[in-house]
Amino acid sequence: MQSLRHNIYTQLALFAVLYLGAAFFVDDNYFRFVLSTVPIWAVMGISWNIFSGYTGLVSFGHAAFFGIGAYTVVILSLNFDVSPVIGIPLGCLGGLIGGVLIGYPTFRLKGVYFALAMLAYPLTLLYIFEWLGYQEPTIPMRTGAEGLWHMQFENPYYNIVVSVAIMCLAVWVSHKIHSSRFGLSLTAIKQNEAAAESAGLDSTKWKLRSIMVSGALAGLAGGWYAALVLVVTPNSVFGMLTSSQAMIVTLFGGVSTVWGPVIGSLVLIPTSEIIQATVGEKLHGIHGVLLGVAIILMMIFAPDGILTKLKSLVFKQRKDPNEQAPQVTPPAAASGDSKRRISDEVMLDVRGISVSFGGLKAVSDVTFQVHKGEVLGIIGPNGAGKTTLFNLLNGFIPATAGEITFANTNLVGLKPNQVCRLGVGRTFQVARSFSRLTVLDNVVVGAFAKDDDDDVARQHAMEALELVGMAGHAQTLAGGLNSLELRLMELARVLAGRPELLLMDETLAGLGAEEVEVMLSTITNLANQGQSIVIIEHTMQAMVRLVDRFIVLNHGTVLATGEPTTVMKDPAVVEAYLGKKWVNNATD
Repeated sequence: MQSLRHNIYTQLALFAVLYLGAAFFVDDNYFRFVLSTVPIWAVMGISWNIFSGYTGLVSFGHAAFFGIGAYTVVILSLNFDVSPVIGIPLGCLGGLIGGVLIGYPTFRLKGVYFALAMLAYPLTLLYIFEWLGYQEPTIPMRTGAEGLWHMQFENPYYNIVVSVAIMCLAVWVSHKIHSSRFGLSLTAIKQNEAAAESAGLDSTKWKLRSIMVSGALAGLAGGWYAALVLVVTPNSVFGMLTSSQAMIVTLFGGVSTVWGPVIGSLVLIPTSEIIQATVGEKLHGIHGVLLGVAIILMMIFAPDGILTKLKSLVFKQRKDPNEQAPQVTPPAAASGDSKRRISDEVMLDVRGISVSFGGLKAVSDVTFQVHKGEVLGIIGPNGAGKTTLFNLLNGFIPATAGEITFANTNLVGLKPNQVCRLGVGRTFQVARSFSRLTVLDNVVVGAFAKDDDDDVARQHAMEALELVGMAGHAQTLAGGLNSLELRLMELARVLAGRPELLLMDETLAGLGAEEVEVMLSTITNLANQGQSIVIIEHTMQAMVRLVDRFIVLNHGTVLATGEPTTVMKDPAVVEAYLGKKWVNNATD
């Protein structure tokens, strides 16, 4: 059973044998046709799943790729006598090109606006092909050897064989994506795009790759569909039902799973076709009604899809009541001379950095330097511009003036993933995790910034978890972690990318006294090993113990800078925090 669960080739062989074996005993040509279309819609579901299922960007426009593939085969066969053997791969290529042309400009949109924009593409193509006069183009029928070359088989059973072969190819592609950094990167982007970008993932590039593969598979399905039915119309391939059917079989079977779209297609397509054939004349539109009811039932009883529900029931692991929860193991102090060594080398040089939001100057003419091996604390009252400054440093907000120099590169204008890959890591004010991934997978995402090999990335991820005392949590889902564990996991994800400079934004926020001590010892251990750190924090007692130097921000400008003891007695700093009436008492 364990071998079957993890060996995709065994799964594909078993499916092909069972499906083709069952189809062999079906004599009715109509049902053979239905059995030929089930794998086609499975491929369409897989296509939709590879894009929307993994990225979270809902597409109502996959009919565009399907239709491109279908019309490529029809037009080549009708006008140039080109066999579908050649036309189908060209239709697949057309879907891939369509993915680039559609995806690149549309990724600028988010949420419902993206979904509506995707809906516009197949509708536009529908009217274009109607205007061009391709209302009902027909592939000429052929027999004998010519018919075989044009994939027009005398025995309909061979149509089923071709459909299953194409579906197996699509499932294999989906499995490769699911089990590689491709799928893990897309899942991370789906769950928290800001965290994924800050960990070094180029979200636009990964989404573009996803829609290219998705468009290619949809074009492949559309090309074979045209060769199978011989007659296509703009509405049959570019219509709303085509896109919605691909989405529905995936949602029914299970989003972000390899076999979910296949399960959904096996259940819904034959059922809807049989009902349509038997009562469709009396109940017009019953096909669409059935698909809608199926989705409503899934949302109520199995929101993650029927395959996910079945997995949870069949492979449910009973928790041992005596099993102890993994514990955070605080790191041991650095060996040898643990005295912090601060170099004269400037790692980060910030000069005159500014940003405005309308008439508000959030950060104004801020200048400072960070030396190698230094722990620099940035403090200031709420609203002083501290987090905004971090967002400027790692590319979430473009600066309106000034320069940020790191590794001989001006960071202004770079994206967060580019800044990360240069060697600047960042944690967030509210810990950002990929909650439905394991702790290890969360950290592996961070290792991708520097490691091209997946196994090496996993090794570095485990080393980062050991460094923060979280190795025992490697297989725990991130959604089940407490505040301290989330903070440590986020720190491990940054460390897995081996940053030269670490930006930490209120890492102690929300932690209890004992948890603060664990986090402080972890950060101190990193600093003693030579890690350069810039940290924002409101807990002054902790900051005085941790940092080498303070920069105080107030109203977006630098109010004071210097050693902690000196800065804490500065009247201007005390006034910024407590007000004028406390200045004399605080400085006495």
